[in-house]
Amino acid sequence: MEKEENIELAAEIMLEFAAQTGLSKENKTPRRYLWTDAFAVCNFLELHHHTQQEEWLVLARQLVDQVHHILGQHRPDAARSGWLSGLSDEEGGRHPTRGGLRIGKKMDERAPDEPMDERLEWERDGQYYHYLTKWMRALCRISRATGEAGYLRWGMELAQTAHRAFRFSAAPEGALELCWKMSSDLRRSLVPSVGQHDPLDGLVTCCELLCAARHFPDQELPDLQREIRELTEMCRNRDFSTSDTLGIGSILIDACRTGELIINDAFQNLALFQRMVHDALLSLEDCGGGFLDQQARYRLAFRELGLSIGLKGSARLARLFEEYPDVRGGELAAWLQPRLEAMLWFHKMAGRIERFWIEERRKGSEHWKSHGDINMVMLATSLAPGQFLKGS
Repeated sequence: MEKEENIELAAEIMLEFAAQTGLSKENKTPRRYLWTDAFAVCNFLELHHHTQQEEWLVLARQLVDQVHHILGQHRPDAARSGWLSGLSDEEGGRHPTRGGLRIGKKMDERAPDEPMDERLEWERDGQYYHYLTKWMRALCRISRATGEAGYLRWGMELAQTAHRAFRFSAAPEGALELCWKMSSDLRRSLVPSVGQHDPLDGLVTCCELLCAARHFPDQELPDLQREIRELTEMCRNRDFSTSDTLGIGSILIDACRTGELIINDAFQNLALFQRMVHDALLSLEDCGGGFLDQQARYRLAFRELGLSIGLKGSARLARLFEEYPDVRGGELAAWLQPRLEAMLWFHKMAGRIERFWIEERRKGSEHWKSHGDINMVMLATSLAPGQFLKGS
């Protein structure tokens, strides 16, 4: 019964999102934002999976098309027009992710001669690597749902473009890293600092794309072996532990996806997987749950809902290894069992987070509306996370 109620509420939220952001209303100017839309595609696919109603798949397809034609092209107020890749209209339509995808911020990115303002930079456009990986996943999921290789090809082309543009050497002949933020045309760095989880997210996503390619043996799809090799090196000896709720959720989600890849023999680095699980559990234990007793004005819904989605991922990971206990000779499941049991102790936090923000949504509080679009889609994902968490 609870699952049905969650699906019904997720459907209500996603219909509201589609209308408010100009996806389902022709007379409304579309409002596209890459992170939000990546979650939304997965939500539409999950609702299609549960209801078998074609309207949800139609919305997923329409959203992919809108994102590519809006965020894959220069802003209307930019000096340049057309595809970010510089390809012709026709060729750009065939390869809409070759130039990456803009974040979708309201403010244009800063000019090359404009000094950095850390506060304003959060409001400015450009490209984020960890937003691009979310979109790669969305394309991977819709490819599996529709059986169409074209979506997967776009995701793999985006993986190659993002890796080529964001990777840099920290020093002459030094270790490779990923830049935090690039300009919309991917020609200059806007924030050169390094994202803690970006290489891990990129690695897991590239492995997932390659795994999905197995379903299209007759297609010539991009090879991501170089990207996987270099991202693996970036993850070497990296500490993934964090006190940020959204960051903890991210590690838990990556661990869930990686567990499924291991079961499908599509991820070989068991030591890295074990470090993900270890650092995620350590982060959960350090985080506790004191924030749950705070008032809404001191909290951010989408960050907490990211944790809630990750906790759902840890439960899925536990179920996967219950179903496949003999993977890698059974030693991995034996190592995982006590750690997953410890993680599941925190699972009740997910329900508390959802109930709190469902009530804030019902009240229409300013704390909910201030980040309305992203709050909506992440609440819907937490309520019905199947397609977002599922691997290839």
